[in-house]
Amino acid sequence: MKFETPAPHYRMRIVTSLSEIAPSLWDGLVADQADANPFLSYVFLSALEESGSATAETGWQSCFITIWDGDKLEAAVPLYEKSHSYGEYVFDWAWAKAFKRHGFDYYPKLLSAIPFTPIAGSRLLARREAAQRALIAALQELQEAGEYSSSHLLFLPEAQARLLNEEGYLLRKGVQFHWKNQDYLCFDEFLATLDKKKRKNIRAERRKVEEAGIQFQHVRGTDMLEDDWRFFKSCYDQTYEEHHSTPYLNLQFFLRIGRDMPKNIHLIIALREGNRIAASLLIHDEQRVYGRYWGCLESHPCLHFETAYYQSIEFCIQERIAIFEGGAQGEHKMARGFLPTTTWSAHHLSHPEFSDAVSDFLERESQDIELYLNELHEHSPYKILKHFEVSAT
Repeated sequence: MKFETPAPHYRMRIVTSLSEIAPSLWDGLVADQADANPFLSYVFLSALEESGSATAETGWQSCFITIWDGDKLEAAVPLYEKSHSYGEYVFDWAWAKAFKRHGFDYYPKLLSAIPFTPIAGSRLLARREAAQRALIAALQELQEAGEYSSSHLLFLPEAQARLLNEEGYLLRKGVQFHWKNQDYLCFDEFLATLDKKKRKNIRAERRKVEEAGIQFQHVRGTDMLEDDWRFFKSCYDQTYEEHHSTPYLNLQFFLRIGRDMPKNIHLIIALREGNRIAASLLIHDEQRVYGRYWGCLESHPCLHFETAYYQSIEFCIQERIAIFEGGAQGEHKMARGFLPTTTWSAHHLSHPEFSDAVSDFLERESQDIELYLNELHEHSPYKILKHFEVSAT
């Protein structure tokens, strides 16, 4: 498919496989973004593709928009042609049903996101404003030329969401819960900042796990063996089985990231009577820990909270990492010291009447989100809430 050149010195190319771009060029562009994270790296995205987890066969056909100045990669959008809405965490199933009910096709659609990963970060990767605006123009042209119903950019920084809004995209707010490290020296110092009831409940939950004879082992990615990954995968699969669902990610994906980005990986293993019974996988950089997957082979009261949250908080304190993102949704996290954070997505629907209907829906939803955030603020788990803000990620 051909497009007009977005600027005299730019050329634009649609990339259907990340292997068409040299890793150094992609990672160099990512490194220039203020909010770069491990999920935007060449290693992570290529592992999704090359393991078969995110491919045309699974409904994730890569069609990355790239903009070049000579041989230099100036800008890119990690973009997928989607034939369903699974693995996105910003739900548009009702929109798809409305299209179908009126005799229109919602799929294929265009989606910019990290597959199966509700992590905020740049989607309009660019070194300068002109290249960023060229990306938006190319995305809109691709949507129209390919007869896609819509395009969606999920978990954006607020600044990029506002920029897209100026270009006619509809904005949607969401809420996640993040834990913030206030330079705590230990877990008890963190507990001391919580109100009495929350502090007492957390201690009771941790005591239940300890009384069950459960201990924990922390394994850095650089020390993980294939057997560790196989054990973790069995826990991961069990979680999906309990929810009557099919796992998105295969063992090959986990082995690839374990091999190629070990310094960004940390595994927490729960053991009882010497047997491994549960695991939680963290991906991290120097600023943030991202709680990604958890699973157990034995069920015990409060094991999830200890393995996925409290042990991870202790890891943040030990490594002096500022933020712990506990994953999508989860109001119950507030009782454990997490605070609400606003997330942003941008949506452009080709059909004018559906666009108007979705716009009305999002306006009402946004008002509900603001009320929800205000209510959450009133129920802070902290005695004195330091540095609280309902912020964009």
